[in-house]
Amino acid sequence: MEHLTFAINVTLDGCIDHRVGIADDETHEYFTGLMDEHGAMLWGRTTYEMMEEYWPLVASGEVEAPQALLDWALKLQDKSKYVVSAQRADFPWNNSHYLIGNLRTSVQELIERVPDGVLLGSGQLATALDQLGLIDEYRFLVHPIIAGHGPRLYDAGLPASRRLELGETMSLGNGVIAAHYRRAQ
Repeated sequence: MEHLTFAINVTLDGCIDHRVGIADDETHEYFTGLMDEHGAMLWGRTTYEMMEEYWPLVASGEVEAPQALLDWALKLQDKSKYVVSAQRADFPWNNSHYLIGNLRTSVQELIERVPDGVLLGSGQLATALDQLGLIDEYRFLVHPIIAGHGPRLYDAGLPASRRLELGETMSLGNGVIAAHYRRAQ
């Protein structure tokens, strides 16, 4: 089924700063499972650059990491990664592709080409795609933390409230709650 799923870590006060949260084996195993369920990744330039800076080093063994992080890095290395950017057009990391043209059209075409679905992992890009009505599912890992700072989920705003339907929830042993929502019909 063709679909776009937005997945992100978020604190109780809405912070989506990647440096805040519980980055342990359990959360990485959860995201590795999500990545396995989807045919491609979709990021904005900032997220791509953050990922490109670290994960290839883990995959190659240049940075030592626990098994759960190594599993994520190795699968990410082989996964198709699509990037939206107005500032950069060259994305040399293995299996990375630049999405060009109209945002709505290029993302819709990507979703149609990837039958297993596309996993979106960038906050700013998610806001833009949600404004276009393109996100079908939401996977939030809600961390038991009040950050008190940092970028917030949907900081740029939406034109109207978005009603969601709960799919399922799961409590992780580290106190994180995995919440799966679908766009309400």
